Amino acid sequence: MRQFLVAITKEDDFFIARCPELNVTSQGKTLEEAEKNIKEAIELYIESFGTEDLPQQVSKPYLTLVEVAHV
Repeated sequence: MRQFLVAITKEDDFFIARCPELNVTSQGKTLEEAEKNIKEAIELYIESFGTEDLPQQVSKPYLTLVEVAHV
């Protein structure tokens, strides 16, 4: 069993799920559907490419918002 970092954002009518470690993206109409779909996409990735070339530890994420002035 292994953990992967997944970020899910709302974009228009969909939730977009991204796994930056594997460069895998999926989506869903609901948050739960997006989470289910990204898990399936990660499983398919592992079936195809394995995990031998991936780092053994996941780095802890640091998320923040930055405010940028624009004209």
